[in-house]
Amino acid sequence: MTNRRGSRDSRAPRLARLAGLVADETRAAFLLALLDGRAWTAGELARHAGVAASTASEHLGKLVRGGLLAEERQGRHRYVRLADARVAQLVEDLAAQTAPGAAERPRGLRESSAGSAMARGRTCYDHLAGRLGIAVTQSLTERGLLRQDTGFALTDDGLDWFAEAGIGLVRTGRRPLARACLDWTERRPHLAGVAGAALCRHALEAGWCVRIGSERAVKVTNVGERVLAELLGIDAAALR
Repeated sequence: MTNRRGSRDSRAPRLARLAGLVADETRAAFLLALLDGRAWTAGELARHAGVAASTASEHLGKLVRGGLLAEERQGRHRYVRLADARVAQLVEDLAAQTAPGAAERPRGLRESSAGSAMARGRTCYDHLAGRLGIAVTQSLTERGLLRQDTGFALTDDGLDWFAEAGIGLVRTGRRPLARACLDWTERRPHLAGVAGAALCRHALEAGWCVRIGSERAVKVTNVGERVLAELLGIDAAALR
């Protein structure tokens, strides 16, 4: 009988270590919270996950050493954020596989309201998600600005649209200009990549959207409703 032990894929131990990092409820809660694209302190994450500061510090150390989080220090404060867009994509893709089923009901009014806000519109690391992200992606596609038939790609008209809207597309590193990201509430892809990040950043800076609550939820403002109707023909009712 042939011994196949020596033919094991060399990536297996690294994959197992990665899975082990995510396979803890507290660490998973940290990763999901950090999908808002911002840096959090250890204390903020500890309160968010409902654990002691010492417990949070231990878990954060593992995530930093494992390459999933990047650490920054400013004075006495220690901040952590997701290491890069690839980590965000991994977390969001995993979250998409665990979308709540119809049988799971919110445990109270507060949880129901928060869930509704997240489903309506939120940031997914650095791009727009939820019904808002889907509405923008669908409108870009219907207007021939974005192609989805062979993977996500901006058309020439799409590049012109971003330029005319004053949304700069600065490509750095190997991050794709446009990428599909599976939306865990809508179960459809929304726009990510450089273009998705630039659009989200511009929407927040220009006041089209504002963050609400303490998580990733965003709300389209009156200005945003008017601009998105003018630029993309999105009905305001689809954003509420």
